[in-house]
Amino acid sequence: MVSVLVVGAGIVGLAVARQLLLDRPGEDVKVVDKEAVVAAHQTGHNSGVIHAGIYYTPGSLKAELCRRGRSLLTDFCLEQKVPVSAVGKLVVALNEQDRHRLTEIHRRAEANGATEVVMMDDAGLREIEPHVAGIAALHSPATSIVDFAEVSRALAADIVARGGRIILGSEVTGFRQERDCVVAETTTGELSADRAIVCGGLQSANLAEKAGSDSDPRIIPFRGEYYQLSEAAASKVRGLVYPVPDPRYPFLGIHLTRRIGGTVDVGPNAVPALALQGYRRWDISVRDLQSILGWPGFWTMARKNWKMGTTEIVGSLSKRYFAAQARRYLPDLTTSDLLPWPAGVRAQAVRRNGELVDDFWITAHNRITLVRNAPSPAATSALAIAEHICAEVYGRAGA
Repeated sequence: MVSVLVVGAGIVGLAVARQLLLDRPGEDVKVVDKEAVVAAHQTGHNSGVIHAGIYYTPGSLKAELCRRGRSLLTDFCLEQKVPVSAVGKLVVALNEQDRHRLTEIHRRAEANGATEVVMMDDAGLREIEPHVAGIAALHSPATSIVDFAEVSRALAADIVARGGRIILGSEVTGFRQERDCVVAETTTGELSADRAIVCGGLQSANLAEKAGSDSDPRIIPFRGEYYQLSEAAASKVRGLVYPVPDPRYPFLGIHLTRRIGGTVDVGPNAVPALALQGYRRWDISVRDLQSILGWPGFWTMARKNWKMGTTEIVGSLSKRYFAAQARRYLPDLTTSDLLPWPAGVRAQAVRRNGELVDDFWITAHNRITLVRNAPSPAATSALAIAEHICAEVYGRAGA
């Protein structure tokens, strides 16, 4: 038997803890998080989409774990009576360049096993979304929506029911790796275990350094700002309407997302945040800012992508511009249809050389497993990520 401490009570950390207890009933599993509730950050601020795995590079960890995770997550939600709705997604081409890119996305989707996706012309697109503009689209009928915060609460309840512990309001400030255990130093005392698994999200780079691991990659936070559509505008969107992504960037761009409660969001953009938890424009952390600006990769990334960055900042400062970007897909939209809505923050891992890390990145440092990068579709993939990590932990434990 292996006692394990999981750091982070987002959906990935909770999924890992639950998987440990599924694999080894009765095992000593503890989850620790600095916040007072589970899913306080990325998990509780995302768009609520259960992705079908159509974008990702075939053979990547994202592609492998998204399809498996989607199936596991859907089954878990049915078991726990967490509402899921298969509203479907349209990836909409506005021009010939977009149409060409759609062909490549379709190829990737089929290579990833998403054979249910269908290419369609403008007439087919309007049969599904009558108010949406475009010359072609890729339809993913299997794409669903859920409230990931509710999923996380269900995971937490299941962990406790299986004998695990969840310790909230306790921040990990350091680690000691001793001969036969790892000790996490926290603001409420020390916690020891045979192994630790760190699923720190926005804090993953800081926690990796506390564990004695390499500082590369560093987390650069990007604030994703949303508006919610007025009731009249929301009635014109049946499901999910996405742009064709630019392959140069890991961000999908502004899209229309129906929520499980019936509302529709528009967004997000992607603007650099001035704090790891910088949900508002005026949220500034001097310590975080020093870490961001002191990272060579940040400046290399900024030089390469300044045009895109400038456009995103304009959208952040101008509601009219933001509405114009969304109006390309929903022509009837007016600026007054955009209502204020909370932002999220994406933990984007950036290498020292400025490379944006796109795939999941999981490493080991002695007795500590570190989830260094878990971008979208991490929430969709969480239960499959948990299987992957737990198999690695047991392997290193000699089980």
